Amino acid sequence: MKNALWLLIGVAAGFVVAHQVNKTPQGRQFFEGLDARTRSFTDAVVDGYKSREAELRAAVADAEDAIADLAKHAK
Repeated sequence: MKNALWLLIGVAAGFVVAHQVNKTPQGRQFFEGLDARTRSFTDAVVDGYKSREAELRAAVADAEDAIADLAKHAK
């Protein structure tokens, strides 16, 4: 419980410091750059996820077709 309290205090202090830093021109520039890099990373992760999902869906569709063909020939 004590550790959770310290974590909460640290998070709150971090928000306060970030808010104060964001008020300065250099701080605002820093956070804008950080935001741009974060968005770029997030977009790359989403693109990779969607690409892999499409690959897996295609593989499943191919497997379903192969199973259907085997079932048809087994009759």
